[in-house]
Amino acid sequence: MSAAEGPLVVGVDTSTQSTKALVVDVATGEVVASGQAPHTVSSGAGRESDPLQWWDALRKALHQCGDAAREAAAVSVAGQQHGLVTLDAQGAPVRPALLWNDVRSAPQARRLVEELGGPKAWAERTGSVPGPSITVTKWAWLAEHEPESVRATASVRLPHDYLTELLTGLGTTDRGDASGTGWWASGTEAYDEEVLGHVGLDPALLPRVVRPGEVVGTVRDSDDLPFAKGTLVAPGTGDNAAAALGLGLRPGTAVLSLGTSGTVYAVSARRPTDPTGTVAGFADARGDWLPLACTLNCTQAVDRVAALLGIDREAVEPGTNVTLLPYLDGERTPALPHASGLLHGLRHDTTAGQLLQAAYDGAVHSLLGALDLVLDEDADRSAPLLLIGGGARGTAWQQTVRRLSGRAVQVPEAKELVALGAAAQAAGVLTGEDPAAVARRWNTARGPVLEAGERDEAALARIAGVISDAAPLLEREADQR
Repeated sequence: MSAAEGPLVVGVDTSTQSTKALVVDVATGEVVASGQAPHTVSSGAGRESDPLQWWDALRKALHQCGDAAREAAAVSVAGQQHGLVTLDAQGAPVRPALLWNDVRSAPQARRLVEELGGPKAWAERTGSVPGPSITVTKWAWLAEHEPESVRATASVRLPHDYLTELLTGLGTTDRGDASGTGWWASGTEAYDEEVLGHVGLDPALLPRVVRPGEVVGTVRDSDDLPFAKGTLVAPGTGDNAAAALGLGLRPGTAVLSLGTSGTVYAVSARRPTDPTGTVAGFADARGDWLPLACTLNCTQAVDRVAALLGIDREAVEPGTNVTLLPYLDGERTPALPHASGLLHGLRHDTTAGQLLQAAYDGAVHSLLGALDLVLDEDADRSAPLLLIGGGARGTAWQQTVRRLSGRAVQVPEAKELVALGAAAQAAGVLTGEDPAAVARRWNTARGPVLEAGERDEAALARIAGVISDAAPLLEREADQR
């Protein structure tokens, strides 16, 4: 570990599969120590995780950071969005958390949209049209299927709230993560009592929404945490808002995040209200907005296709006229929560590499379909797309995005941008700086730019045509589940 030039802060990313901790030098942005520990997700009817695993993973990740964590002056926790954490009167989980990619609440989502005024009314009210990922639909599902769990619930938290509360003993959240619940009104920036009343959720069970830059507390005394007494705790936020901080994102720059799920987003000064439901009108962690579209099937779906074919994920071949819609876990964009994958155009001379390329094309097509919707009208659409996430360094992902978008691609060298964004937020509460400005000072977006090429209009038209032709089949399949 090199000697730090300034104070140290800790940024945490509690994601779907693991929890990561970075100790960062506030002066330089250098990562001086890091740790990571896994947690599990159920593979049954839904997608659930035990929140106690997150806490155990956080403690392990922090202890891996050694003395650097003990020297940290502030900490911030960013986490996977939308997860429903229900706690009893002693603060213990009532049941495993329902995660963002649990689509069992699709019927409740449709019903809530219908019962409270339709898509346009929801978009105007909360910024988003609820789909099964949104937290309010998960609460509605729980009330319908496990009323005993609802009766036992004394507080409701999001994943990052849960860990922040264990650090401080205080129940808080931030506007970025709250905006993904469906019970926070983006117009008033307050909990929506009509929505809460409709689903039978007492607002007293919810955490206080803190202001950007507010110190939410200090780390309480604990024998199993390496922090010194008095270590400041920042608000934390959702993973996408944290990544936006980690990039120091300015309005108008588009980000494609290639992870288990795929997201495309940009910072905007205007509050988004998309009645089609394609774009979620999230808040960011600073006071602006973060219009975002999400797909459920990205790197995980492509990796699964590669595994089924028995080839490396980079072993793509050009020249395919095959279309593969990789909706292996249902899909959010387009809104087909119970759909499955669909293969069209298979011929005797189709190769495994061409099939794999078709999986990449299908995943990227879904993301690019929402790109123009998340950008303001005056955004520069010739600027490079920022490519982040686990797939961003894969050559096949990079080339597919370039070919289907016709735009240049920039791949930041910085890794773990969610944890870096949390670290920038922690630095902000320590120094009073804008956390995005901190990240820009750290030069986190630095990375190679791959020049634009010719846009593959034929492939885009072919994929769009298959989606249109297959819509009745996909919708019928959804109705049968």
